[in-house]
Amino acid sequence: MTSRFPAAGALRAALLSSAALAGLSSAGAQAQTVHSLPTISVIASPEEMSTPLSGAGLGEAGLATRRLTTGDAAALLRGLPGVSLYGNGGVSSLPALNGLGADRVNVLVDGASIAPACPNQMNPAMSTIAPTRVSKVEVLAGITPVSAGGDSIAGTITVDSAPPVFAAPGEGVHAEGKLSAFYRSNGRSVTGAAEASVADDTFSLGNNGSWSRAENYKDGNGRTVRSTLYNVQDNVLTFGARRDGHLVTLQGGMQYMPYQGFPTQRMDLTHNRTLFANGRYEGNFDWGTLDARANWRRTEHTMNFLADKGGTANGGMPMDTLTTDAGYSVKATVPLSARDTVRVGNEFRHTRLDDWWDAVPGSRMMGPQTYWNINGGDRKRLGTFVEWEAIWSPAWTTLLGVRNDVVWMDTGTVQPYSWQNPIGMGMMAMANPDAADAQAFNARDRARTDVNFDATALVRYTASDTTEIEAGYARKTRSPNLYERYAWGTGAMSSSMNGWFGDANGYVGNPDLKPEVANTVSVTAALHDPARKAWEVKVTPYYTYVQNFIDVDRIGTLSNGFVKLRFANHDAVLFGANVSAAATVYEDERLGAFRLSGMVGWVHGRNLDTGDGLYHMMPVNALLTLEHRLGGWSSAVELQATARKERVESVRNEPETPSYALVNLRTGYAWNNIRFDVGVENLFDQHYYQPLGGVDYADYRAGGSRGRVGALPGMGRSFIAGMTVKF
Repeated sequence: MTSRFPAAGALRAALLSSAALAGLSSAGAQAQTVHSLPTISVIASPEEMSTPLSGAGLGEAGLATRRLTTGDAAALLRGLPGVSLYGNGGVSSLPALNGLGADRVNVLVDGASIAPACPNQMNPAMSTIAPTRVSKVEVLAGITPVSAGGDSIAGTITVDSAPPVFAAPGEGVHAEGKLSAFYRSNGRSVTGAAEASVADDTFSLGNNGSWSRAENYKDGNGRTVRSTLYNVQDNVLTFGARRDGHLVTLQGGMQYMPYQGFPTQRMDLTHNRTLFANGRYEGNFDWGTLDARANWRRTEHTMNFLADKGGTANGGMPMDTLTTDAGYSVKATVPLSARDTVRVGNEFRHTRLDDWWDAVPGSRMMGPQTYWNINGGDRKRLGTFVEWEAIWSPAWTTLLGVRNDVVWMDTGTVQPYSWQNPIGMGMMAMANPDAADAQAFNARDRARTDVNFDATALVRYTASDTTEIEAGYARKTRSPNLYERYAWGTGAMSSSMNGWFGDANGYVGNPDLKPEVANTVSVTAALHDPARKAWEVKVTPYYTYVQNFIDVDRIGTLSNGFVKLRFANHDAVLFGANVSAAATVYEDERLGAFRLSGMVGWVHGRNLDTGDGLYHMMPVNALLTLEHRLGGWSSAVELQATARKERVESVRNEPETPSYALVNLRTGYAWNNIRFDVGVENLFDQHYYQPLGGVDYADYRAGGSRGRVGALPGMGRSFIAGMTVKF
């Protein structure tokens, strides 16, 4: 970057020389050693404090072996400090950071914030990008700089596809491509992907396509887990142009899901089509850099029953959603001096959502009218931030930032299946609370405006070339989503169609919800050898107090022990710690390099008003990995262990789950432009239950809905194989 302070870049580099190896650049440094493992360190000392010490990342080397095991982009994050996953569909897991998940996490896919187009969040942001298209991931849990986004309290996950490919100067026309194929035996899952680019040194054109599908998987006892199948297709066209330090990238694509089962939900995905367009400009100027993005997305989504839940022979119960997302973001980075750097930015997001349920012919309860769950739901957000980073000395660096987000929300009048209450006459009459609910909802003022303020303060002390300490405070705010405020029906059927929590309970919105405000303090201590190659350890304890935490109150019961819940503000507290470490335990030219790495996470959450546990808190969990590399060979053995989940949220009837341990193996060989991979997930075919997997509603329903629903079993042993060819 050209600066009006010619010595600024050099002086900043000198001041940061003791922390020069940062985040995603660690892979490049490790490549200088013949046998060093191509893994991405999760223990980063970022060159800029806009990436805190507690942040973690994955580059191409770290993603390569992870793509082999999953068709779900969110699952690529497993094993990163602070990350856990809410169970959902096979390609639609919901990531959580330090115990806070779903909408509380700011997920940016190629710079775009994507609102789910479904009352069950069957198409969350990370489901919109195929794992084979992900080239870089950054996770900021807890303390998050204001420049990383607003309207979230958990942190930010940034997922980027590969930038355009250009020819080297003097090369002429450059062409390259890649073909990949993966197979996973459990569920007979297959993935195929192809990409190709042609470019000169100024213009680039590329295409990336993939297809992934799976049948229902089997658990460790060999029993088929219903509604775990999926089918998804992606195709993206990328154009790039660059000149004199300026780069323009344009993307357009489509994703199509003909079906995806949801074992924890009452419905399944039976149609999902998304069209999108992204644009980005990156420019270097004498005053600094400018990064501007714009994006647009339109999603058509339908829920109904797949065969495991009865199918659609008689039309089923179709429920449609149409969502349009659009927005822009602009960020400027300005080095004011060798010491000071300022970042300023502005962004705007607009979501328009319609959610309607067509009448079911012949049904007394679901007709004769179309049910409008949300009619013209509208959510706009305008955000502005300023951030100041100062390097006071080689040892001390600070980051201060403030942010304002204004959120405007509104929705139109709604309509139940029938205005008649009760429905029918005499002994056959049935109560219809939705009629009165709709009248009350339509009569009230539904427009809401939230004026939110965020602030972040970080200080980093570099005691030596082996020790860094970072402490910080963040105030983060999130306004409710459209369903939390505007899902209005309290009827048994209408309420049970809303909810992304995997518990098969019914959920009702609350227009009077206040925004959540999280106050987080944390400290990160990072120890490492001077070159950051032999060993590293990082410890991050944190504490978060959330005012107006959006939890639930029980307002009734449904059949078979399920309950009816209304979103409500409460105060809550979460605290825990993330510990990660890695070390090269042996290395020579004959036997290669052996590296041991591990991660331990723990979080505790409590509703301060009720004393109940917070929902979906991950119990103590650990991942231990021994990696080996020799020439073109790379192999790993993983031990994944999770403690018993005893602390649950009783108001939702959250199930407890026993402890378990899994062993995974993988090995791969790269020869010229070809790479082969094989492995085994859950080597000993362990039967276990996912702590955040939700309930096994699909099997419960198929078994006649008797007794009490149990937790969702995890996948049994799966043999995996893959091949990638570059040309």
